[in-house]
Amino acid sequence: MPSKRVLIAGATGLVGYAALKHFGSQKDCEVIALSRRQPDETFGARWHPLDLTDAAACASLVSGLGAITHLVYAALYERPGLVAGWQEDEQIRTNDLMLRNLLGPLEQASSLRHVALLQGTKAYGVHVRPLTVPARENRSEMHEQPNFYWNQERYLREAQSKAELAGKAWSWSILRPVLIVGDSVGSAMNVIPALGAYAAMMRRASKTRLDYPGGVGRVAQAVDADLLARAIAWSGESTKARNEIFNVTNGDVFVWPNVWPAIADALGFEPGEHVPLRLDSEIRPQEAAWAEIRAAHGLTSGTLKEFVGLSFEYADYTMGYGRDRPGPPAIVSTIKLMQAGFCEVMDTEMMFRKAFAEMQAKKLLPPR
Repeated sequence: MPSKRVLIAGATGLVGYAALKHFGSQKDCEVIALSRRQPDETFGARWHPLDLTDAAACASLVSGLGAITHLVYAALYERPGLVAGWQEDEQIRTNDLMLRNLLGPLEQASSLRHVALLQGTKAYGVHVRPLTVPARENRSEMHEQPNFYWNQERYLREAQSKAELAGKAWSWSILRPVLIVGDSVGSAMNVIPALGAYAAMMRRASKTRLDYPGGVGRVAQAVDADLLARAIAWSGESTKARNEIFNVTNGDVFVWPNVWPAIADALGFEPGEHVPLRLDSEIRPQEAAWAEIRAAHGLTSGTLKEFVGLSFEYADYTMGYGRDRPGPPAIVSTIKLMQAGFCEVMDTEMMFRKAFAEMQAKKLLPPR
């Protein structure tokens, strides 16, 4: 019998899908996946459609799941107008409600052992001002910037305190990844489909060199989604991760213009010049052209809206479209994570190559 029953909320998202792959490969795990859309693969998991904003649906479903030992909460509500929505009350209230709707009834079962929750560098105010470099886990902006992170974190701490009074002993871990890169479809913040679609449009226009569409670079970090999934799994078992917060990165740094030659090569191009282009306004509307590309290559990726989601806007944001001078560095410290025992690293250029190759192999993007 499996020793863990892992529930993954948000299983079609960038983090949830990577967690689905990882836990599905572990012999000691039984995996249950929740999401609105069905994942293209379930990796042996049981999938249930669920709208986390529906409290009654959550309570009904959880009552029939049986004993869950680990919750990976990777669900996320984002609004169109992605960046502006990060500080809006509706986005904050909805994300808070979604966690409460699921964890409330789930926590009633005495079998729960661990909850993994995701935050990010907005915990350090990166979306509104330069980071204090390096950003450390004890330097968050809880009292300065409105963010659903704080609502969820307060609820998680309160729920655990009440559970302890009732004689239940479960722990939580909060992971704060930087730019996440991996294999997911329709996500709000995945640059791979956005850049892959941009490259496909350039090839359709007979371009042989792929121009860099962002702004002047800044020193930043990224994390491979599969590496992040392994960090989540580690946090659910390590005593040193009990009730702790960790930054998670690949372990190196990068600058978009400097990594662009590797991205261009992964997509079958020579690197071009720096030619700023707002992907959200110039590429996102080109559904007809994308339909021709899909038909020519037999792609299974659906429309741009289905495939890329809100990620054109996110790509513009993270690549600094419109920035004409170097941006402030966005660097977090991972010393705490490594000292606690998770020391896995990955070369960021190889991460980009890996992610594009995965989508090409699945016929989500044209072949290199």
